[in-house]
Amino acid sequence: MPTETMRAVRLHEHGGPEVLRTDKVPVPVPGPGEVLVRVHAVGINPPDWYLRDGMSNLPPETRPAFRLPVIPGTDMSGVVVAVAPDVNGFSVGDEVFGLLRFPSFEGSAYAEYVAARASDLALKPAGIDHVHAAGAPMAGLTAWQFLIELGHDHPSPFQAAKHRPVPLGPGVTVLVNGAGGGVGHLALQLAKWKGARVIAVASGAHEEFLNQLGADEFIDYTKGRPEDLVHDVDLVLDTVGGPGSRRLLHTLKRGGSQFPVFFAEFDDEEIAKLGVTVTATQVRSSGAQLAELGRLLDTGTVRVAIDSTFALADARAAHERAAQGHIQGKIVLTVA
Repeated sequence: MPTETMRAVRLHEHGGPEVLRTDKVPVPVPGPGEVLVRVHAVGINPPDWYLRDGMSNLPPETRPAFRLPVIPGTDMSGVVVAVAPDVNGFSVGDEVFGLLRFPSFEGSAYAEYVAARASDLALKPAGIDHVHAAGAPMAGLTAWQFLIELGHDHPSPFQAAKHRPVPLGPGVTVLVNGAGGGVGHLALQLAKWKGARVIAVASGAHEEFLNQLGADEFIDYTKGRPEDLVHDVDLVLDTVGGPGSRRLLHTLKRGGSQFPVFFAEFDDEEIAKLGVTVTATQVRSSGAQLAELGRLLDTGTVRVAIDSTFALADARAAHERAAQGHIQGKIVLTVA
């Protein structure tokens, strides 16, 4: 059983990586439907630094409520040390991984222990270690819910229409923009698993990496614009977003779809003129879907690439690495 206190990284104020502070705090007590997990590794994701800087880049209506001080983090892998009486399916000693309580900011994963909803967890694939498992949940579930199966009926904060994944298979071409990052490199592999042809867009430094993952074509965006180089694509998954996202509409064939993972602005008239659709969704925690992804991770059909690892106490350095950009795969914190 854990001691009464633990180390956790907390935010007492908003700002740059320097505001991340290691504190001693009480070990959480699992409530109904929860288990207590001894954390071995924590995956770092963009919402972690959005929370750190006060979510200034998110539309006000999409900002979840939270109070300072707060422990950031949603992705973790570890070992179950206590189980609430009403929980079935998990036992003390099980190795688990999960995306915790997302889309809220109550995951509290930057810590030695975390109380997690059992429904957010899956058994860690035996074929991978905690570091690689911790890198999978948010990025993997984002790719899964955009491309494979939405898996929930929650309305999207971004649009009135329900997001519907495009059936993937032979004869379908998918362009993944930002293919070297966390979501991008997993989306590439899931599309290949389904038999699609994949065009990967990233900087030239990622070319060999993405070719090894199975990309059928690579575009170095520093040397050429995708909309000038490819056309008649069935689906664009844009993990980058921003003002440049609408340019990718011109790579699509009529009837094609674009899925922006991050916020982007589009012109409805342009979309109608091109005869394409644009939809998005908000990734949500799902232990059941993570278990499906876990089977692919276990067999090596899909693999998580690790950009770099840092100790929990070095969370600041990990966020500084993230701020440098051009991340290849995932950044992970290790918990001794």
